[in-house]
Amino acid sequence: MRKFHLAGVLCFFLVCQSVKGQYYFFNDKYYDNDVVIELGGSFGIMNAFTDLGGKKGIGKNFIKDLNWKNSKPGFGLHVIATYRSVIGLRLQGTFGQVVSYDSILKDVKETTFGRYERNLSFKSRITDIQLGIEVHPLFFKNYYNRDEEPPFLSPYIVAGVGYFSFDPQANLNGQWYSLQPLSTEGQGFAEYPDRKPYKLNQLNLAAGLGVKYEVTSLINARLEVNHRFLMTDYLDDVSEDSYIDPALFNNYLSAGRAAIAQQLFDRRAEVDPGHITNPAYHRGDPKDKDAFFTIELKVGVTLGRQRR
Repeated sequence: MRKFHLAGVLCFFLVCQSVKGQYYFFNDKYYDNDVVIELGGSFGIMNAFTDLGGKKGIGKNFIKDLNWKNSKPGFGLHVIATYRSVIGLRLQGTFGQVVSYDSILKDVKETTFGRYERNLSFKSRITDIQLGIEVHPLFFKNYYNRDEEPPFLSPYIVAGVGYFSFDPQANLNGQWYSLQPLSTEGQGFAEYPDRKPYKLNQLNLAAGLGVKYEVTSLINARLEVNHRFLMTDYLDDVSEDSYIDPALFNNYLSAGRAAIAQQLFDRRAEVDPGHITNPAYHRGDPKDKDAFFTIELKVGVTLGRQRR
């Protein structure tokens, strides 16, 4: 008899320990464990803030100079471990492309103070791996006692650090050329000691806002805007305020590369055939770093909920 009593006490203890780390999901048919895992994917758009393109005027900061026509498709994969629906640790990979070109300003060229005539352009593939934290403020409230239903919609904030790769390229006569090896602004040239070569793999800081909707106990959907603050101004291969002497390319590059660089570093002659490179002409703006962002629809599968 004592054995049955001891076994009953042990079973009761184990059940209590198991339930202690659980609470009801919104439909009362599932328990949430303290930590649930979400696996998912996303699809959306990617766009960038760089020295090139933009909107009419002299060029403004941040969203005031955003041209939505440059948006390109992007996609991603993510895994998120969330503690009691409040805070999540997430790892995600985002893949896409950013582009920009001064010729987009053709219809407003009279207002752009030479940005249209500069006639530079670029595209770059982006691979971004981000480790971040997301916080759901509505779940700071305790829903364990079930006096109130947890919300189906949960707005959240996200912040993290990313490691991304890029490779700015420009088109010349139907062929794409990587710009970084061409040192289009004299990077690494002795004549410009302050212009250092830039790396194509760098860190970034990320911050964003989103809203999560629990479709079922297994599936959720999110709409999220995620902005990457870069530590480089060379996402588009344009940064320095002035041009360089094109003759210098022959001193540092092979004959083939020098010929390509001389055509790509200054492209004003394509819209003004009489143009001759003048270092006094404005090229870029070194005061502001570049950035890119994504707007994504995410769909996730939640693992770790237990049926009652």
